[in-house]
Amino acid sequence: MKSLFYSHADFLDHDTGPGHPECAARLRAIEQALSTTEFTHLQRVQAPIPDDVEGKLALIHTPAMINRVLSGIPSHDLTYFDADTVASPGSKSAALRAVGAICEAVDKICAGQADTAFCAVRPPGHHAMPGYPMGFCLFNNIAIAAEYARRHYQLERIAIVDFDVHHGNGTQAAFYEQPQVLYASSHQWPHYPGSGHPLENGVGNIVNVPLPAGTDGDVFRAKYADIILPAVRKFRPQLILISAGFDAHKDDPLASLRLVEDDYRWVTEQLLEIALDCCEGHIISTLEGGYNLKALAASVAAHIGVLAGLQLANEQ
Repeated sequence: MKSLFYSHADFLDHDTGPGHPECAARLRAIEQALSTTEFTHLQRVQAPIPDDVEGKLALIHTPAMINRVLSGIPSHDLTYFDADTVASPGSKSAALRAVGAICEAVDKICAGQADTAFCAVRPPGHHAMPGYPMGFCLFNNIAIAAEYARRHYQLERIAIVDFDVHHGNGTQAAFYEQPQVLYASSHQWPHYPGSGHPLENGVGNIVNVPLPAGTDGDVFRAKYADIILPAVRKFRPQLILISAGFDAHKDDPLASLRLVEDDYRWVTEQLLEIALDCCEGHIISTLEGGYNLKALAASVAAHIGVLAGLQLANEQ
């Protein structure tokens, strides 16, 4: 399988201040994990600043929100959009390149130039609401990509699977009444941001699977096998997008689930199997959470190994 890996040095310049868990060291840890010979075949791509920036942002976000974020980027020091959501002078380029990476991945995959892609981007996106930034997130990268694929390539069935430990409230809000987009999330409950109850089901296109603190990989896999994977397969997506947060890992400091690297490998294998059956193996994954550097790096390596076909090759 031809797999793309999007990154850029500008993502390191998104400064969130001392002690903030969403820090540049996360990407350095991922790059270190992918520096082995096993990953040399990955096609590495520099994340671009997208053409028609405001047009792409406006696919999901209101004009007032776009203006608030872009005009609020400071020329020096830090700006806080809320207690957790920080911008620095380097944040504008990082945020726009995050959108550019995932939209270009849509272009490449819809044009048949690649099968899968992983976007190692900062800031993350799935908490960014249509009308305001929040939860470390400035713009909702994955929601923008889904709407871009829907409008630009006329895709009628796009599935977003979100295994971040926090519910992607911004993504859910963006597509709550949009039947062409399936949003399926597993997340710790109760936990930040407080959304993600099973009764929040949109127009039948929202699938929320809350998990209590202490949930381990066996229960996680059973919930996917019983609820999320059948829903995605029934939807027959033309493209699968993954909000890939790795903060449900047992060593993550911001939550209390008990997953390990092999659980991320397993869920990626299951989604790839559906993608191979429904949409020629087309999956685009983008980084969301994950704040223990060692756990994050190992989990991302396991995830990308499946997307790039390395795990399948190793089993043959």
